[in-house]
Amino acid sequence: MHESVYAVDASLERYHWWYVGRRKLFGKLIARMGVVPDAPILDIGTSSGTNLRMLREMGFSDVTGLDFSEEAIRFCVQNGLGTVRRGDITAMPFADQTFSLVLATDIIEHVDDDARALTEVARVLQPGRSALITVPAFPALWGFQDDVSLHKRRYRMAPLLERVRAAGLEPREHFHFNYLLFGPIWSVRQIMKVWRHSYRSESELNSPLANRVLSKIFNLDVLTAPRLGPPFGVSILVVARKPG
Repeated sequence: MHESVYAVDASLERYHWWYVGRRKLFGKLIARMGVVPDAPILDIGTSSGTNLRMLREMGFSDVTGLDFSEEAIRFCVQNGLGTVRRGDITAMPFADQTFSLVLATDIIEHVDDDARALTEVARVLQPGRSALITVPAFPALWGFQDDVSLHKRRYRMAPLLERVRAAGLEPREHFHFNYLLFGPIWSVRQIMKVWRHSYRSESELNSPLANRVLSKIFNLDVLTAPRLGPPFGVSILVVARKPG
């Protein structure tokens, strides 16, 4: 990502509706997995540390972060969010079968070889354990945030599941989320293609009132998306298990 985006994320992730709601969704799914508090967990692509914060608040004690950006690592260290190593998701500096849970949330869309990235996720995951993967959905939603985040692609569900299976993982749960705001987000992104603005990230398109309203909508979204399995959404989530 552009370095300025890390600064925005670091300043907003504690209360911004997107990050707060996403942590709630991830937290519920992880709680259902029955991961013990001292299990070794890896968060790939930490950015400013939103997942690291969530895992710490959930009581996990053996959490490692990995990010390619020195800027991202600096923000995590500044915020006291634990150990973050520098490395590439396509060649991670960890032994085989090291982790009981791997989070790869909004990271594989950043790399040229996403198939290799998913294979690495499977390699470092212990047999019988799960990875939580999220990606941005639908190429038609491509917009300003994809550009500043240096995304390579947005995904459709079926091809993503094929890549996950090809990497040696079994999708156990998968669904779109952020579906209630799909239309508004698509509209804003079309406007931003022709609107001259000085925003560093879409996250700055916010205010206290908007944050309260969008938080309520997104809370409903992440509560219902796993149950309803909507056919569209701004993001896709996959929980995939390594056989064994």
